[in-house]
Amino acid sequence: MVRIIAFLAGLVFVAALVVAMLIPRQPAVENTAHHFHVEPKQVAFASDGAFGRFDRQQLQRGFQVYKEVCAACHSLRHVAFRDLTDLGFSAPEVKAIAKGWATEVPSVNPDTGEPATRKAIPSDMFPSPYANEVAARAANNNALPPDLSLMTKAREGHAEYVHGLLTGYRPAPANLPVEARPGPGLYYNPVYANLNIAMPPPLVADGQVSYSDGTKPTVDQMAQDVSAFLIWTAEPKLENRKRTGVAVLLFLLLATTLAYFAYQNIWAEKKGKHLPQT
Repeated sequence: MVRIIAFLAGLVFVAALVVAMLIPRQPAVENTAHHFHVEPKQVAFASDGAFGRFDRQQLQRGFQVYKEVCAACHSLRHVAFRDLTDLGFSAPEVKAIAKGWATEVPSVNPDTGEPATRKAIPSDMFPSPYANEVAARAANNNALPPDLSLMTKAREGHAEYVHGLLTGYRPAPANLPVEARPGPGLYYNPVYANLNIAMPPPLVADGQVSYSDGTKPTVDQMAQDVSAFLIWTAEPKLENRKRTGVAVLLFLLLATTLAYFAYQNIWAEKKGKHLPQT
């Protein structure tokens, strides 16, 4: 009885497979966003690869771009001012950066108990430019500017996506369907998933930020620098992780080699004892 049921079940499965193969399929329809979407170009960062290391000078330039361009809308709530010492800033420089930050830190008036603000200190996290989500949406056409702390980890394409997005703004092509054209308060950017993004172009011209190290501040260079900075904010211990990984691999290689020679040494004697006598 069991064999009969199994045979019938197999027969039904084969019949369903044959029917599925014979039914004509409709060709996949490519949507507009997929047709006009552009993948971000490949960008080489100093931190790439197993032996990559951060370029501190580039990170400082990227921080400058964030400070002068991005900080007006985007927060870095997982990064503290004192973490900037990892970029090569001295303790007095970090203290001055925190004290001069455009947005003050939310606090409480000790005399009245009322909400207040104060100057930032090195132990503070970077404050949000908005009091809350409602205020952020009200200032950005109901769009919520994301926090940038983990952005290069949160988006497919990582730092290359950030660079591509910053440099991807362009006029909508003439053959773009009407329904896909940017509406009021939107901007055409084919690197973005649905082509239209609420964020205005943040980097609009060469020289928007003045670098003190002599690097030419082109739009592409500024985009690379701030992308590299966001790699660091997302994984500030990246160099330590890579060093640890290399050390572990070397240890495993050494341990494997020693284990192999120990095996050869031990079993060489055992094999010798069991050789046939002549």
